[in-house]
Amino acid sequence: MGLLDKKRVLISGGSRGLGKALCNVFAREGASVAFNYNSSDAAADDTLSLIQSHGQSGLKYKASVTDGPAVKAMADDIVAQWGGIDILVNNAAINKGDNFMTMTEAAWSEIMDVNINGLFYMTKAFFKPMMRQRKGHILNITSIAALRALPTSVHYSTSKAAVVGFTKCLSREGGPFGIQVNAIAAGLFETDLGDALPQKFRENYEAWCPMGRFGNPAELAEFAAFMVCDRNTYMTGEVVQIDGGAMV
Repeated sequence: MGLLDKKRVLISGGSRGLGKALCNVFAREGASVAFNYNSSDAAADDTLSLIQSHGQSGLKYKASVTDGPAVKAMADDIVAQWGGIDILVNNAAINKGDNFMTMTEAAWSEIMDVNINGLFYMTKAFFKPMMRQRKGHILNITSIAALRALPTSVHYSTSKAAVVGFTKCLSREGGPFGIQVNAIAAGLFETDLGDALPQKFRENYEAWCPMGRFGNPAELAEFAAFMVCDRNTYMTGEVVQIDGGAMV
C-alpha cells in the first residue's frame, strides 16, 4: 500500500513543473489523480500518461483556475465520475518579472487573478463537499517569497503572502469538520520558472542556499504526499518551508 492508496486527488496546474511532479508521485503512492491545465495539450497528455503508468485512474481538464464556471463544471464532472475528492492541491500560479514603479494595473490584476482568485474558485468548489464527508486535506503551494524580502516581483510576493493567510484562516473553519489545511512555502526549483531566472540570480541563490542548488520538483512532491496522507493527522494551519535551507 502507498501513502495515498485509494485516495481521490485534484491538483491544479498539473501539466508541468511542480504540478506534474505532484501528479506523478501521488499516483505512484496509490491515488487516482485529476488535474487541470491552461494551454498545452501535449504536456497534459504526458502528465496523464505518467499517472496511468502507475496503474491509477487519471482525469485531465483544460480549464483555467480563473474561470469560475469552468472550475465548477470540472468539480461536477469529478463528482459524477469519482463521487468527490479527498485531497485538493492548489498549485497553479504564475509570476512575471516586474518592478513596482513600472507595474501596470493589468499586470497586478493578472497575477492576483490566477494566484488568488484561482485559489478561491478551486477551494470553494470542494470545501463544502469535504465538510459534508467530514474529512479532507487541502494543500496550498505558496513561496518563500511570501516570507522573506527576495528580489522578486511585488505582485507575486503579495499574492503568495495572501495564500499563507488563506491557509491559516481556512484551517480554523475546516478543523471542526475534519478538514486539514496546510501549505508548502517552496524555494526555487528546476521548473520553467526557475529556468527563466537570470543566471546571476541563480548563482546568488545557490551561493546562500545551504544545499547549494535548486530543488528537484520531485523532492517537494515526496514531502507533499506525506502532508496529505492519513498518517499526518494533527497538522493544520501550518506552512512548511521546502527550500534547501534558503530561509536559514
